[in-house]
Amino acid sequence: MFQALQQRAADAGIPLRKPPPEPTTCCGRGCNGCVWEGFLDAAEYWRQEALLQLQG
Repeated sequence: MFQALQQRAADAGIPLRKPPPEPTTCCGRGCNGCVWEGFLDAAEYWRQEALLQLQG
């Protein structure tokens, strides 16, 4: 998803901020408030922001 939107933006000459980095501290226990939950929220926010910029 990140690469596809970044490529579309580059082709259109639209600068996007960097997408959120993937977490590296997950313990794999399915914790409430897992770092992956925060990452997915940030990734969706980034996607929505990128789509708005691409729409002009």
